[in-house]
Amino acid sequence: MKIDRPVAHCQTQIKASNNMMSSHNPPAGPDKPLLAARICGGFFLAIFLAMMAAGIGPAPALAASIAASTASPSLVSADSGQKQQALPAPVQARAWFGQEGASAEARQFADWVVDSRDNQGMPFIVIDKADARVFVFAADGRLRGAAAALLGLARGDDSVPDIGNRPLATIRPEERTTPAGRFVAALDRNLHGVEILWVDYDSALSLHRVVAGSAREQRAQRLATPSTQDNRISYGCINVPVGFYNKVVNPAFTGTNGIVYILPETRSLAATFPAYYPVSSTVASPS
Repeated sequence: MKIDRPVAHCQTQIKASNNMMSSHNPPAGPDKPLLAARICGGFFLAIFLAMMAAGIGPAPALAASIAASTASPSLVSADSGQKQQALPAPVQARAWFGQEGASAEARQFADWVVDSRDNQGMPFIVIDKADARVFVFAADGRLRGAAAALLGLARGDDSVPDIGNRPLATIRPEERTTPAGRFVAALDRNLHGVEILWVDYDSALSLHRVVAGSAREQRAQRLATPSTQDNRISYGCINVPVGFYNKVVNPAFTGTNGIVYILPETRSLAATFPAYYPVSSTVASPS
């Protein structure tokens, strides 16, 4: 379809409008380029609607899009200072939990990670200490799996200085904390050659398959109970079920680093993660 004539006619109208505006001194209003754009846009819209009525032209969905595009632009005229139509608020991204249950704090925090892209395109883990749960996400915020976890015996969000260099026998019960924060994590092997996910090497903090421990600790049994009251037993490391580590953690971090977020239990999210902000509850999840 040729559009030479409509363009020429539109240009003629713009010139006429410019001549009229140059020969008169109208009151303050929209600037000249904005008025010209509106005249041209209205002319093309009239032609387009006539074509649609005749059964020719693009599909109705495209017609609606074109009609919307000819509406008043969302800007402020520099000359008139008149405010035009406001731009819609940007859509925020969210993590996808599927049918998995999670605390409100864990959901809100995972939403922030996805919306802010704080994970920098890497897989990430959210550890909810208050609920003793571990959530493993793909880089795009889709949940890969979740499981119960065993955590440090003592409540607290900080590690004792130099604790990573001390023998386990010298660590007192009140020092056995799982610290809160953001950590760059990677798969590696411990001194016994067993693969683990190193969370913070300096403090000897890792996420690994549940270890047997002593008979009285009953670590595997603690993981299996629905209560979170018996999940505080380790020296600080995060113990997860063997199957969960093998099927979820290992595949998610094989060949790549990732981010582990450990949520606080004695401080606020904002105090632990200064860049954190709440994400709206009416936003889109990854599609």
